Amino acid sequence: MRHGVILAGGGGTRLWPASRRARPKQLLRLLGGGETLLAATYRRALRVADRALVVTAAEQADAVAPELGASAEVLAEPVGRNTAAAIGLAAVHLAASDLDAVLAILPSDHHIADEDGFAAAAGRAFALAEERRAIVAIGARPTRPETGFGYLELGDEIGAGARAVRRFVEKPAADAAAAMVAGGHHMWNTGITFARADRLLADIARHLPATHAALMQIARDSGVAAELYPSMPSISIDHGVLEHVTDLVCVPGDFGWNDVGSWSALAEIAPPGPDGNVCVGQVIATGGASGNIAVADPGHLIAIIGVDDLVVVQAGDAVLVVPRSRAQEVREVVAALGRAALDRFL
Repeated sequence: MRHGVILAGGGGTRLWPASRRARPKQLLRLLGGGETLLAATYRRALRVADRALVVTAAEQADAVAPELGASAEVLAEPVGRNTAAAIGLAAVHLAASDLDAVLAILPSDHHIADEDGFAAAAGRAFALAEERRAIVAIGARPTRPETGFGYLELGDEIGAGARAVRRFVEKPAADAAAAMVAGGHHMWNTGITFARADRLLADIARHLPATHAALMQIARDSGVAAELYPSMPSISIDHGVLEHVTDLVCVPGDFGWNDVGSWSALAEIAPPGPDGNVCVGQVIATGGASGNIAVADPGHLIAIIGVDDLVVVQAGDAVLVVPRSRAQEVREVVAALGRAALDRFL
């Protein structure tokens, strides 16, 4: 059976102040209405899979469940231990009732513009995971030398539009990123991955034996999860497992993928107005203001006059102002709030 496994335990600190502990990034309606990022991911999962499971942190479970409907299945981690543990927990849970479970691992906080294109790529990836027992990563064609993403270096073609993966390149320097984009042999790593549950667990056992041992104990007795989970290494599936896999496969996915990794990404998923400003909520831009991204909560107003290329976000009891070119640095504000014990703003 094909299963969607949706990872929904992250915090999304680069989208502060809208993203908070009580309302993390995946629960945001970034364009001011419609679905949350999580609800859209769940809907897409059910389009390509027979069943969907959401893995989240125990402290977020009560906020996540209402986004999914009464029949949704939510698996709560006692504490967050990064994606290797979360994916492993889902794999042992699903394999217990389906020995042939094939997983589509989907981050819950990404934007996808072309859902038909996503479904087509997912169908190819599921087939390769089933037929070749391979781990299959979806790659997005890079459009700029982005230093905040991981890259997949492509090898030989293996059919059905898929390519072997030679290696991962994690968040390269600017000159290296520019060379990879120009060379045409690299794809952005979207974090969307397909594999049989038993294949994933075998690789976790090989490369993360302590994590695998804890997962096997939890599979036998779920009551020990709270005791064992904190002892697992906190490591991503990419670093812990996929970087060591020698038969990884990439399926290109040109479906308008965006990880919405900072406020500046909003300009890529929301059309700007005639003045080049991207406005969400009630925003007044005058005096020649251009190239700004402004986001206001319902019932609030932002006014910008004669400024260019800023991000201005009002959310709840906080306001953020930062140059668009430095939007990735918002996580430093979150760290500073923690050091100052200003937890009410987190």
